[in-house]
Amino acid sequence: MSYLKFDKTVMINLEESLAREVLRTNRKGAYHCTTVVDCNTRKYHGLLVMPVPQLGDDNFVMLSSLDETVIQHGAPFNLGLHKYEGNNFSPKGHKYIREYSCDTVPRTVYRVGGVILSKEKVFSLYENRIMIKYTLEDAHSETTLRFRPFLAFRSVNDLTHENDKVNKSFSEVPNGIKTCMYEGFPELYMQFSKKLKFVFEPYWYKGIEYPKEQERGYPYIEDLYVPGYFELPIQKGESIIFSAGDTSVVTNKLRSLYETEVSVRTPRTSFYNCLKNSAQQFYFRPTENDAYLLAGYPWFKVRARDLFIALPGCTLSIDDSVRFEKIMNTAMPAIRTFMEEGKPDSVIKEIDQPDVSLWAIWAIQQYAKDVSLDRARDLYGTFVYEILEYIYNQKHPDMRLMDDGLLFADGRNKAITWMNSTINGKPVVPRSGYIVEFNALWYNALCFYTEMYADKPVEKYDQLVKKMNVSFVETFVNSYNYLYDYVNGSIVDWSVRPNMIFAVAFAYSPLSRIQKRAVLDIVTKELRTPKGLRTLSPKSEGYKPYYLGSPNDRDLAYHQGTAWPWLLGAYLEAYLRVFGMSGVSFAERMLISMEEEMSLHCIGTIPELFDGNPPFTGRGAVSFATNVAAILRVVELLKKCSAE
Repeated sequence: MSYLKFDKTVMINLEESLAREVLRTNRKGAYHCTTVVDCNTRKYHGLLVMPVPQLGDDNFVMLSSLDETVIQHGAPFNLGLHKYEGNNFSPKGHKYIREYSCDTVPRTVYRVGGVILSKEKVFSLYENRIMIKYTLEDAHSETTLRFRPFLAFRSVNDLTHENDKVNKSFSEVPNGIKTCMYEGFPELYMQFSKKLKFVFEPYWYKGIEYPKEQERGYPYIEDLYVPGYFELPIQKGESIIFSAGDTSVVTNKLRSLYETEVSVRTPRTSFYNCLKNSAQQFYFRPTENDAYLLAGYPWFKVRARDLFIALPGCTLSIDDSVRFEKIMNTAMPAIRTFMEEGKPDSVIKEIDQPDVSLWAIWAIQQYAKDVSLDRARDLYGTFVYEILEYIYNQKHPDMRLMDDGLLFADGRNKAITWMNSTINGKPVVPRSGYIVEFNALWYNALCFYTEMYADKPVEKYDQLVKKMNVSFVETFVNSYNYLYDYVNGSIVDWSVRPNMIFAVAFAYSPLSRIQKRAVLDIVTKELRTPKGLRTLSPKSEGYKPYYLGSPNDRDLAYHQGTAWPWLLGAYLEAYLRVFGMSGVSFAERMLISMEEEMSLHCIGTIPELFDGNPPFTGRGAVSFATNVAAILRVVELLKKCSAE
């Protein structure tokens, strides 16, 4: 039985099926994303969405969709599905779907009268190419397939409309055509594994709607260009493969190319395998020499903080320390360049944020636990020391080391923490001064360095740790036994926020066991949800649990009550630190609600955030690296606990 399988009752119910998305990516930053019924509901959806560096940093929707039509006895049955004005769907091809599964590859089975047709999709790992395999499982008479490609050739941030600038010309290539709608774009090659005919019949399909964009307060209506259609006969038991990419393919090798791609996929047959598969989808290698993690799909790029927070879970937790080393080897020069010259990196965004280098040390600490302390010291010891010296010598423009050993960062006028939503350039949550997780990271980093070089202690670091054992507690622990979110002179933030959990989750903490337990208790009572920790307690002023409405409305709610799964990872790690083996069953129960997400929203992965109140609906990006990584780390921790 398939782990991810949906029957006819789910697929023909658009309220259910349109809420479920599917994502496939490659190492070059390209992707395929749509709903399980192949009806695009976002402007980011498409069969082939890819970077076009000469046109900018955005991804570009090249091939939006491909409508299949089954023809028998001259009667056409269109399997496509698009939304138009007035909640009208056409051609309503979803009514022919009998089942959908997504184990090794996404697979849809259609039944049209006596015809049973299956469709399987694979996105190439190292090429900008999607391949779709169609198999005629059963038919009682001659069958013909017709395919209409819906072209966009636009940025994912834009919409296209009928215009007279489109280049309608095309050229024949083996078993297909190539075409390019606008100057500057690469050509799109659409080819089949079998000879066929292409009928040039240009037409604009107008008024296609994307309800997810409408829901988010953005323009949501566009026109798509169809240059014509492909047509070919298919026999019972026969399989044909369609390819769309930015380069030509040798059509008689399509079958072997398809099978090779399938053979290296992780079958999504369990919770762990789904998370592993999802983690691998964030890998990004724009060149042979560089390796990164994308922050999420479909709109996030490489972000420094997200990269380091997600790195251990997306590599070490799936037994891929080599990938960890490749990504860290790419990231280290970027951080060094910023520390030495103050220059940002062209790929890793937001590398100037004050806590980024401290998260890098935390990632290395996880490597030391999973691989070995000796190897971590050999590979990264010097780098860790450089970061500590950079901070100690007051070189970061937005952060200072104070006499009490704590770090002070100015975030009044710009967002400097992970709670980074802004309106009119100003942070919605202006966290400034002594910021709790910055100082938890700093303390942990100093202690980890001492662990790495236990035989060669650095006196000034030891003195800082001793100071912080006192000053951290005096500064952050309040009379209600939880931690202030930030302290700036006489200004203290009493808001109950999740950032205090890191002072319990990290391997080294200035808090006593009793203090850790107190922090854990209030986080459990006020912030824990089945899907993550709330960013603000319902008892605190300004609580906004629903991530809905206009862009401004959503920015206001982004960190004011929404729940984030990556924080749940830190919470469960903290819980296991405090309660040990007695906390295992609780952590396992908490993961049940995350496993439910494998068949909801974007199937097989975890979205960016959830509403802070029931029913805890998933929102934001369909797949988010730090969330997937955090849950993978919890799964790994529980495995280790079971083995002890």
